[in-house]
Amino acid sequence: MRGTKYTIFIFALMTLVSTNASGQVQVFAQAETSKEIYIGESFAYHIIIDGENKAGQVDITPLAKYNPQGTGNRDVSQRSWSLINGKTTEKIVKRYVMSYSLSAQTEGQIDLPPVTVTLNGKKYKTNPVTVNVLKPGTTDKLDLEVMFSQQHCYVGQPVIMTVKFYISTEIRHFQFDIPAFNSNTFYIEEPDVRNPLAREYRLSITLPMTVFATESRVVHNGKDSVLLTFSKVMIPRRSGQIEIEPITVSADVAVGRQRSRDRFFDSFDPFGSRTNFKRFMASAKPMTLTVLPLPEEGKPAGFYGLVGNYTISASAVPTEVYMGDPITLTIKIGGNKYLKPVRWPALEEVPELAANFKIPSQKATPVIENGFKVFTQTIRPDNNQAKVIPSVAIVYFDVEKGKYVTARTEPIQLDLTPSKRLTNKDFEGRDFVPVNKEVEMIKKGLSANYEGRDVLTNMSFSPLAALQSPVYAAIWVLPLAALVLSSLIRFFTHTTEQKTAMRRRQKAPGKATGQLRKVTSSEHKQRPELLALIMKQYIGERFDRTAGSLTAEDSYEIIAAATKDTQTAGKYRDIIARCEAVRYASEDLDIDTAQIKEVIKLIRHIEKKCRK
Repeated sequence: MRGTKYTIFIFALMTLVSTNASGQVQVFAQAETSKEIYIGESFAYHIIIDGENKAGQVDITPLAKYNPQGTGNRDVSQRSWSLINGKTTEKIVKRYVMSYSLSAQTEGQIDLPPVTVTLNGKKYKTNPVTVNVLKPGTTDKLDLEVMFSQQHCYVGQPVIMTVKFYISTEIRHFQFDIPAFNSNTFYIEEPDVRNPLAREYRLSITLPMTVFATESRVVHNGKDSVLLTFSKVMIPRRSGQIEIEPITVSADVAVGRQRSRDRFFDSFDPFGSRTNFKRFMASAKPMTLTVLPLPEEGKPAGFYGLVGNYTISASAVPTEVYMGDPITLTIKIGGNKYLKPVRWPALEEVPELAANFKIPSQKATPVIENGFKVFTQTIRPDNNQAKVIPSVAIVYFDVEKGKYVTARTEPIQLDLTPSKRLTNKDFEGRDFVPVNKEVEMIKKGLSANYEGRDVLTNMSFSPLAALQSPVYAAIWVLPLAALVLSSLIRFFTHTTEQKTAMRRRQKAPGKATGQLRKVTSSEHKQRPELLALIMKQYIGERFDRTAGSLTAEDSYEIIAAATKDTQTAGKYRDIIARCEAVRYASEDLDIDTAQIKEVIKLIRHIEKKCRK
């Protein structure tokens, strides 16, 4: 009895402390230091709010030099019940986590300053956090080259930056640090022409930018290597000597293999291997870009910033028309590898075109085809003088000539058949004279020859008679039946984006399972890449994410957040990471039926956890 009373006392005390704690809000900061932090790489920084289950307003300014990026918020509150002596007691612990990713560019111990969090009108200050930043080692098995399409350019002139990453060993979890992408010195764009074999990669967690890179096998510095190549368009926003800070890439490099002596632990590894990895970094040489200002002298009125060399041409179909007939005018602008800045030609500002043709205000979206930006517009001759589609101009600054150039299309001759514009008088007739004659009532005529009520017909309308009449029945029954049928079809086939997304989520596990069972029927070398693709596609469709941009670490975070099962999430991540690492490894990875069953088992376990 004494023990029971002591238990009740302890439980009541814990409940009181929990209740008091839930009524008091505490805010503190914490950095994820479970793994080593390297220069230029991201690490997690959490602001934890105890005693409340909603987000606060964070002044992240003190951490600005660490490039803070929000990575999401989570309500991790917990509610539990206990039954003691027939009495149920509820315990609620409120907690909310606001997460960011930071990156450091200097080596050594770094003190992250406190930040201010405003919650319910009250300000809280977090604690300072200390992290240790390491400098990765260097190895001749990683190499990085960066080059620009030209070293001298003008303001607004697109410059192509090409990055080549050579890999001659097994790696995983690589990420780039490109300081120029984080500055306001350049506009960053994707090249217009993309290799159809290119794959999408995310550069890093701290830099939410993707690239389309191609892979190839080459010999570099006497070693068989995998070459990863991607390009970005950089448009300078100011003139002067611009120093391009060195681009770096860091990766986990395999430094040895070992196999666990404990068969029990090996059974949990679907691939049965243990590879030791260590962080290494490769760095490119610093570069300088000379940017010249555009001259003000001789700048035409139609210039809107195009720099480089451009061509323009036009065609029209048909050319044999009557006044008012539609003509499809097609304008092609090319001569430059980068065509995104090219705007719609100002057709309304061409005097002859605006005076003789009707130009709709609606414009079709231009497309890029075979190195040309293609604009299509429908115009109509508005008078009999519209016998020529006049020239359309484009103005650009020619970097080779150092001056502004106006390029024009060739005029297009039309075989226009003259037509007359009809007016109301044309429809009435020129000799039309209003008739104003008295109509005389016929006093005698046919009616004089017949007498009696039998010559009269009752023409009054009766709704009841209309319902019984086959002619009237067809008139009202057919439209009504069509309305009812169309309403039923619309009701049963109507769908929304929410319904589509829900069906996609429901079908995701079955679709992935069916695809996984077919993996072993594909070629041996294709199996790892195909397996990773199916696993990421499942995560994308099941949790409404873009599968093409997912990484192994992204999959881990999504599964862990949805299921609260970090062990399952870790196994799922490791399988994807090992499959992707094969592309850069010197040996193949054997994917058999047993490993496929292991992945299917993980997917079923994820589905089971998500339903709880």
